[in-house]
Amino acid sequence: MMITVEIVDKWMELFYQKISEQKAYLSELDTPIGDGDHGNNMMRGMQGVKDGLAKLSEPDLKLTFKTIAMSLISKVGGAAGPLYGTAFLEMAKNCEETKEPAELFKLALEGIKKRGGATTGDKTMIDVWAPVVDALAAASLSVEKVKEAAEGTRDLVAKKGRASYLGERSVGHLDPGAVSSQYLFESFIAAGGIK
Repeated sequence: MMITVEIVDKWMELFYQKISEQKAYLSELDTPIGDGDHGNNMMRGMQGVKDGLAKLSEPDLKLTFKTIAMSLISKVGGAAGPLYGTAFLEMAKNCEETKEPAELFKLALEGIKKRGGATTGDKTMIDVWAPVVDALAAASLSVEKVKEAAEGTRDLVAKKGRASYLGERSVGHLDPGAVSSQYLFESFIAAGGIK
């Protein structure tokens, strides 16, 4: 299954809906371990994405990804904007060579790791991205796997970002970036990104 502009448009539309439904919940998750604004930040970002994509006439995949990246970087506060933005920039940079979701998300994940300096087990969005990339490579990605990955951050000790100041007290809380990444990949699946 190749990623197309149509799939990405549908994906972003569904992600926008998810974020607007869940923004209060995402901010609630962020309150005990962060700034309490992840939901509102993501909503601002997705509004930017929606407006940015609406202005494009007959865009190719590269321009679509780049528009998403720039909207997220400029509109989302905190660490999430640069991290999500970097993921989509990596996809923009590489989508002329490959349109394979497994390949593109792998490159995006590498970009996130480089940008944020986190790795698997640090209780960040990487704890969802890494298993998704593995599952895509094995052609076994499912909504259940995505949910399981986000759920798995509950028992981890945060080692990056604001949550890391809490140390052991971050255990028992879901990572908000992991949960918004869960919504991102659920939306991707729902948009027909995997067959």
